[in-house]
Amino acid sequence: MQNILGIGSRIRHADFGDGVIINVKSSGYNITFMQFGMKLIKLDYPLEIIEEVERDSDMISLLDVEMTLSKVLQKWSDFSENVPLGDKWKGGKLILKPGRHDLANKEMPIDAFFHKIVMVRDRLRVMEQRVNSSKLDDEEKLNIQQYITKIYGTLTSFNVLFKNPEHIFVGEKAMAE
Repeated sequence: MQNILGIGSRIRHADFGDGVIINVKSSGYNITFMQFGMKLIKLDYPLEIIEEVERDSDMISLLDVEMTLSKVLQKWSDFSENVPLGDKWKGGKLILKPGRHDLANKEMPIDAFFHKIVMVRDRLRVMEQRVNSSKLDDEEKLNIQQYITKIYGTLTSFNVLFKNPEHIFVGEKAMAE
């Protein structure tokens, strides 16, 4: 996890120049810039730090609560993050054409199909976490983990649908690297 700067930190932005962080939100830093006024800048934007002020450690911010809640939801629920479909597939159709000519094609919006693929991935992740936190012995956990990894590998064919590489399925070969 990245280091979050505290209120009062002085920074330099590539486009807006020098500024001071006046608030920290889950969506980013509120920074007042000398020539451009106040701007909301994402937390992961690479800022040059001129003078860092540490965040108050005895206070719990809304950002801390949101980040912790997000981790808990991802770990223990069927909560599905918003995973974007690759731009070239938006509005497209999945067409299943039977080998027999007397049967009709089956069409489905590709967004609906993609949503189902993401649900499978998310449920596999939950299963993985539940296995890891279970009372199974280490050998049984490892065996089940290997099966789950093989399932991920089988599903890599669907990676072409994902917009962002961090959301794709990763199988055994990639895990070993």
